[in-house]
Amino acid sequence: MTSSKVWSAATAARYDEEDAAMFAPEVLAPTVDLLAELAGDGPALELAIGTGRVGVPLRERGVPVTGIELSAPMAERLRAKVDEARLPVTIGDMATTVVDGAGSFSLVYLVYNTISNLLTQDEQVACFVNAARHLAPGGRFLVEVGVPPLRRLPPTQGAVPFDVSDAHVGFDTFDLATQRSTSHHFTRTADGTWRRDAGDFRYAWPAELDLMARIAGMEPEARYADWDRSPFTGESTKHVSVWRKSA
Repeated sequence: MTSSKVWSAATAARYDEEDAAMFAPEVLAPTVDLLAELAGDGPALELAIGTGRVGVPLRERGVPVTGIELSAPMAERLRAKVDEARLPVTIGDMATTVVDGAGSFSLVYLVYNTISNLLTQDEQVACFVNAARHLAPGGRFLVEVGVPPLRRLPPTQGAVPFDVSDAHVGFDTFDLATQRSTSHHFTRTADGTWRRDAGDFRYAWPAELDLMARIAGMEPEARYADWDRSPFTGESTKHVSVWRKSA
């Protein structure tokens, strides 16, 4: 078992509603467009597939999708949307779990900062190795993840807010020595009370991820600022990066 937090049934039950903005067509359309293009005529494997936010519409596009998911309650939410025959999911961690068809996938992908759920560098490297293990020669591994917002940290301060609204307050705290961060969420519930949640992450810089890919036998192919393939710059707050396994 890796260090990734296992999401509970309560968290899974409210995931789609609380992350509704990520299900919006303007968010999903460019995501699915790029993934479908990279998959081509081959199958795709989504690591940490969750409730199927991306995997289900990609499958509807005609790409055969298989998933790996650590949280059984999250997978159960996906299963309510599509059956096992059309989108098989294996319960397990993304760094070590091997599914049927390993070595034949044209695309393996990991979205929405999920690589950061692995809290050690060794586990993140293992995830890249596992992705390469599943890829066919010439196949691609795609990761979507934020750029650590350390430039926004005021001197002597260790927190950066990322959302302040009537229904939610969120901020990240950082330990620069360990590359660990914690996302703190205060969410207003239906009865007017507030719920506090927190999640731990390990952030990695783009160049560090490139090195992980090289260790796993993959070469950098592309890096974008977002799914619309806009150029990645020093001001970008996230990146969508693609590495290719040697043919």
